[in-house]
Amino acid sequence: MNVNDHPTRTIRPLPNGAVEIIDQTLLPHRLQWRTLMTLTDACEAIVVMRVRGAPLIGATAAYGMALATRADASDAGLAQASAALIATRPTAVNLRWAVERMQAVLLPLPVAQRAATAWTEAARICDEDVACNAAIGQHGLALFQKWARPGQPLRVMTHCNAGWLATVDWGTALAPVYAAQAIGMPLFVWASETRPRNQGASLTAWELREQGIDHAVIADNAAGLLMRRGEVDVVIVGADRVAANGDVANKVGTYLKALAAHDNGIPFYVAVPGPTIDWRIPDAAHIPIEERDAVEVTHIPGALDDALHTVRLTPAGCAAVNPAFDITPARLVTGIITECGVAPPGRLADLYPNPA
Repeated sequence: MNVNDHPTRTIRPLPNGAVEIIDQTLLPHRLQWRTLMTLTDACEAIVVMRVRGAPLIGATAAYGMALATRADASDAGLAQASAALIATRPTAVNLRWAVERMQAVLLPLPVAQRAATAWTEAARICDEDVACNAAIGQHGLALFQKWARPGQPLRVMTHCNAGWLATVDWGTALAPVYAAQAIGMPLFVWASETRPRNQGASLTAWELREQGIDHAVIADNAAGLLMRRGEVDVVIVGADRVAANGDVANKVGTYLKALAAHDNGIPFYVAVPGPTIDWRIPDAAHIPIEERDAVEVTHIPGALDDALHTVRLTPAGCAAVNPAFDITPARLVTGIITECGVAPPGRLADLYPNPA
């Protein structure tokens, strides 16, 4: 998508054999690229959320494997790299999917051929992500056109950041928004702040501003009121993992929005590329929920006079609990939008007759 009117991807290889990412921990106050030189750099970027969003985590893991082959492309080296990457974050399944795909491509090759192939395969994973998300945009656009009101903007609510910053490009939940903008459909987006890391207030709002899309940031707890007032036409979110039955793991707070949408008769859609669907697990009972550092709850970052600061919100020494994701059961999901089309949660297999 666009940054200062220039088409930009979130991750890109460099001619010197390194990888460049947007450091999302500094947004929206500072746009800064960061260079990843080693496997350790890639792992650190995932853990501290310099990159985040299931598809982008997967793409970064693929390039992490490529970086690892420069140091050690042996079977043992690939095994160590794979274990290190998979251990970084447990919930987003795209990470494991990307690592296992890289292993499947590299292990049958002679060691001398692995490094070059790793870079090619990582680039292929990124290109496929862009294509998947563009297709999600078109399938979601068809739904948007069905709900459009003559002369009125379609009022879309989203949660967290499932835009292009969460992917290589286009995004998942925001891909239909961008597709709608491209054909001139009037839109308005409610972006919930998404405590505790505020990805909606910082990343989604930044994306929408850069793209010139009308929007407003709301407190997470305002979402139900807006739905009850009839100020929301559709809710659309991304996901970090979808079980085979259509249960959805997404940023904590998604479940509450799904409940409010269900109570108010508002369609609730989840937009994901195929690699986010975990066909190995039957339901959400098998999805691990990442517990992150309590400091993300007790403290908050921001900008003051162009300098970045972190301040404490809670009394000193106050305990906090920080689950990063929650589960939205399939019964609350109107449909799941993928690159292959749209299906009710219980019929995902219709879109993927031979899931990998």
